[in-house]
Amino acid sequence: MNRLVQTASPYTIETMRYRKGAHCVYKTEYHIVWTPRYRRKLFVNNIKAECESYFKTMPDLQTDIEVIAVNVQPDHIHIVLVIPPRIAVADVIKYLKVQSAKTFKAKYGFMQKAIWGRGGIWSRGYFVSTVGVDEKTILAYVANQEKEDKGQLQFEL
Repeated sequence: MNRLVQTASPYTIETMRYRKGAHCVYKTEYHIVWTPRYRRKLFVNNIKAECESYFKTMPDLQTDIEVIAVNVQPDHIHIVLVIPPRIAVADVIKYLKVQSAKTFKAKYGFMQKAIWGRGGIWSRGYFVSTVGVDEKTILAYVANQEKEDKGQLQFEL
């Protein structure tokens, strides 16, 4: 499977890791971004560092969901996750937002006031995109797959 790796790509063979499920092999990474309600600048100074640490070591996150990178800005969160195909991305985002909102509101009382007491600290929406191999590489892999398979299946009877 490492043939999908391009040399000009920022990924190398060492960093491009495929995972195995019960009935599949996958590399499903997602870049997710969401904002606090009213795009308030809530994550400044030491709160930013604590927030990044919280998302990197998120408690009770399923073991096969892996946090690759977190970047907390004053008014939005970037996170890159590996989510197995059996789990809906929307469910993971909902879990992240609900659990972090509970934790942050309990720890930082000002957050509830900053959003005028209107429920959760997060806005409803989010952005999600996949992180993966480019289209040209995948098309080349598919085109050459027959040649690759023929070279592997040589049995002597």
